[in-house]
Amino acid sequence: MKEWKFAELIADPAVKERWERVRRYFFLRESTYDMTRRCNIRCEGCYFFEGDKQHAAETGDPEAWRALMRAERERGITYVVLAGAEPSLVPDLLQVCYQEMNLGAIATNGIQRIPESVGYRIHISVWGNDETSLRIRKAKHMLARQIDNYQGDSRAVFVYTFTPHNIAEAAEVAETLARQGCKLTFNMFSAPVGYSGDLRHTPDSLAATRRAMLDLLARYPHNVLFSTYNAVAHTHRLGLHDLFGCAYPRRNPSTDLGLGRSFRQYRTDLNWDREAACCVPDTDCADCRHYASGSAVVTARLFRHAVDPDTFTSWLDYVDTYLAVWVVDYAKGANLCAKPVPPPGFDLC
Repeated sequence: MKEWKFAELIADPAVKERWERVRRYFFLRESTYDMTRRCNIRCEGCYFFEGDKQHAAETGDPEAWRALMRAERERGITYVVLAGAEPSLVPDLLQVCYQEMNLGAIATNGIQRIPESVGYRIHISVWGNDETSLRIRKAKHMLARQIDNYQGDSRAVFVYTFTPHNIAEAAEVAETLARQGCKLTFNMFSAPVGYSGDLRHTPDSLAATRRAMLDLLARYPHNVLFSTYNAVAHTHRLGLHDLFGCAYPRRNPSTDLGLGRSFRQYRTDLNWDREAACCVPDTDCADCRHYASGSAVVTARLFRHAVDPDTFTSWLDYVDTYLAVWVVDYAKGANLCAKPVPPPGFDLC
């Protein structure tokens, strides 16, 4: 097998242009922050209401958050992910964070609109059509309400989370969002620690989800922020940790460099626990296929993917997707590799 030099991998002008474009964002250093313990709905399988973090005291003082953001900036953090239970319930705190750190994203259920003055990327969680949302999330007309709040908002990305039971609904939801000019991407339900419900994926549901993702990517290329390699990586029989090795502190004891050194997951009391620190705490690591995890776990594996043109361009598509999903005003380019490529060292499924 030929050993490719990096200069050969980027010899194609389109590949080199994409490489130069994405590498400008390698300065991003993230941490995540639970903004509030409160939520206006209660979803089955919610990660926030697992483990100890739900019991932390809530800090509502804007100046305490301002001080934290300034300290984070001094520590080298350049990107914040604001979550919680439901961060839209504390818009004053979101505003303070944005004033101090203007690159970031907010994970929200989309029921309450976040003011335009908060210029972060906004990820709106979608778990199926309105019938499914009513059953799992106990909220009526959820998709319509989400669209009403964020249609035409350049900050907004709708995140469709696949479970074994909503795969067929994805086409209906995607068609509705595309018709309204909305952007969407895909996530995988990943079981919380100790979860015994029926939302955990099976080999059959993983395969069906991959087919659905690729179909919708082909059907709505201007609305779906995704790539073939995203579908492969997140629907593989193995989770992201087994495929790529998780760099978050919860699974990475090293404090020498990378996420093991920089990443923290702050609770609502503005403290953090290294033993629990990952992008979605209290997830069963063996079942982790989160889109948020992959953004760091896969994108950080440049050298593992720089082995041949198909693998490298697939990785570039993944990074391009990651930036389009997470960075406001980053426009996704056309995918460079349409065929499925296996993760390095593994088979395709």
